Amino acid sequence: MNALVEISGQQYEVAPNKKINVPFLSGEPGQHLEFSNILLTTDGDNITLGQPYINGKVSATILEHGRNKKTLVFHKKRRKGYQKLNGYRSKFTRIQIDSVE
Repeated sequence: MNALVEISGQQYEVAPNKKINVPFLSGEPGQHLEFSNILLTTDGDNITLGQPYINGKVSATILEHGRNKKTLVFHKKRRKGYQKLNGYRSKFTRIQIDSVE
């Protein structure tokens, strides 16, 4: 069974035993989470579409926290000699989907 679930304002396609990176979620590695904002589920040829959500939950376990590669932000004003380069590394949480109900 696959599902489309909303986590931290972003949509992710999940399936049991799938590992995904999501924006940083508070919690310790090994902690269990539940997400209830399910937008769509598929089970073979059976498709259920929510309006906007479906009753159910997705269970997941936090595996680790980390930081993405550096994202560079370049600012320039043409013909003025102004250039500035900034960068940042956003945090993420790696989770493993346990079950989709």
